[in-house]
Amino acid sequence: MKIGIIGAGNIGGNLTRRLTALGHDVSVANSRGPETLTDLAKETGATPVPVTEAARGAEVVVVTIPLKAVPGLPAGVLDGAAEGVAVIDTGNYYPKQRDGRIAEIEDEGLTESRWTERHLGHPVIKAFNGTYAEDILDRHRPAGAPDRQALPVAGDDEAAKTKVRALIEELGFDTVDAGGLDDSWRQQPDTPVYGLRAGAEAVTKALAEASPERKPEFRA
Repeated sequence: MKIGIIGAGNIGGNLTRRLTALGHDVSVANSRGPETLTDLAKETGATPVPVTEAARGAEVVVVTIPLKAVPGLPAGVLDGAAEGVAVIDTGNYYPKQRDGRIAEIEDEGLTESRWTERHLGHPVIKAFNGTYAEDILDRHRPAGAPDRQALPVAGDDEAAKTKVRALIEELGFDTVDAGGLDDSWRQQPDTPVYGLRAGAEAVTKALAEASPERKPEFRA
């Protein structure tokens, strides 16, 4: 499958490593330009590209950048993607530590991924936002393994969600359907499932135990 990755930090870099190892055709971009991705390209065989070309022909696009950087993405960043492209948002809102105050999230109660979706102008699937980057490399397991970890996946586009869940399962993790994008607050930072290393049953339970109240430490 052709996959575009926008963001080459910890999550983006390790997804590039695993997806290329599985035989996918990966294009990767960051804000500093393709010339800064030479080492990752040599290591993985991925193709470094400008951000404006990351989605070209892609069946899946992963947006894995700081939330505050989303509005700065080029207009039409998803132009040229394959029909029916699934867009994965891995982002989290850290107002005090990094992103500053985002009024639509704090005042309107938008989920973080709904806010990102509005800026991208395309439906997104929320996944990997509570996953430790090193786990992508180190904790994948075969289907049926007793210690196989499960990841929550939220989104409104059922076809895209199915595609994303299949890709995550290929990466070596089970998935749990966490509902629509307006339900994705259940997997935002400081919820029970965020950072949880556990199987599908525990992940399902953690999602059910989440509170919609945003704690003071996660408000600007």
